[in-house]
Amino acid sequence: MKVVLQHLTKIFPSRNKKDKSNEVVAVNDFNLEIPDGKLIGLLGPSGCGKSTTLFMISGLQAPTSGKIFFGDDDVTKLAPENRGIGLVFQNYALYPHMTVQQNILFPLQNLKGENRLSKEEMLKRANEVARLVQIDEYMNRKPSELSGGQQQRVAIARALVKMPRVLLLDEPLSNLDARLRLQTREEIRRIQRDTQITTIFVTHDQEEAMSISDFIVVMKLGVVMQTGKPQWVYDDPANLFVAKFLGAPPINMFRGKVQDGVLYIGEEAVLDAAGVEDQEVYVGIRPEGFILSREGKLTCKVSGVDVMGRDISVVSTSENSINPVVRSIISAEEMGNITGDAVKFDLKEHKVFLFNRETEQRVYFGGQTAAHEAMIKAMEEEGQAYTAALTGNFPREADDKAKERPAAPKGKFAKIKGIFSKKEKASKEKEASSATEENGEVK
Repeated sequence: MKVVLQHLTKIFPSRNKKDKSNEVVAVNDFNLEIPDGKLIGLLGPSGCGKSTTLFMISGLQAPTSGKIFFGDDDVTKLAPENRGIGLVFQNYALYPHMTVQQNILFPLQNLKGENRLSKEEMLKRANEVARLVQIDEYMNRKPSELSGGQQQRVAIARALVKMPRVLLLDEPLSNLDARLRLQTREEIRRIQRDTQITTIFVTHDQEEAMSISDFIVVMKLGVVMQTGKPQWVYDDPANLFVAKFLGAPPINMFRGKVQDGVLYIGEEAVLDAAGVEDQEVYVGIRPEGFILSREGKLTCKVSGVDVMGRDISVVSTSENSINPVVRSIISAEEMGNITGDAVKFDLKEHKVFLFNRETEQRVYFGGQTAAHEAMIKAMEEEGQAYTAALTGNFPREADDKAKERPAAPKGKFAKIKGIFSKKEKASKEKEASSATEENGEVK
């Protein structure tokens, strides 16, 4: 089932009806076409609008504006029970008075008409999905008798049992332990491929989204920052936020500049950047983008080495680094070449990203422009439209830092604070005056 979102917007009004300045734009002009039978990951930090988008698709929340299509059908105003969806909540939402089996059977028991199944067919399907998510031995227990992870698996089974047209998962793995989390997401991916159910998977965990999604949608403050295949988005971030959000270990950020077609980090010329205008830039280098070399162009001060088995992570510092430390992943065979307090690196051009200091948009150089155009062409051939926040009006990192500054107190609280400040000042002046008089000093 193809899902199309057209100019989808959700605004939560201010509680003060006279003051609309406190309105919250949870989703801002969201446009997306989800192909039939694909698994899409909505990815972003808390508060980015991904769950709100999911709830609008499900019908649990009405959009402020915009439309939602399932295939050719406009379902914007259709009730949730008539949309043919399966929904898994982050907080389970199980019926506490029912057993696990009854919870799983509940959606099937509510089917009517030609979709109604026999009792034997219902039980067979319920047992199949229970085995799939490894809860078949708990079928006679109540939710209160299960762990959090087991309850989440019941919720997943309940959503899958009716084979919905669209499956919606709102951070379904957040309460599972690490091993079961990995196993369950692999099972979700396998089920999705076998059933070809169009699936929308909401998560803040980039590893989850990148490992099982056909393509991802990276969001921030209700705005779509970039869409594409997970590896494409990782290799070709459109702006500073996407580059910093994807990647573990995170990307290394430096302050740099382009001058006369050369990229400088500090006073060191590290790469050719022919064709790029002279400007101040942020330089992002993926951890795997470093090449250890005695004649390397970038110098860092070694702090330590983390052994990872096949690879090692060189932990270093640089006065031009925005991150507290610089992490460089190189082959363990190179470990013997790290001597002394300093280490030198050459850089892999395709792992180095430049961003304009003011707009935070990507600045392409060298062979990156051709690679970017080839990626867009490949997406179009697969029926996907390249989407990225490129106008300069998208939520920037610089805007976040400005919001972190403490606001000046307002209203009566400011007046009260001022009164106490004046009293404290007068008290200190009186104490100082008394001290000088005791010492026989004349003011």
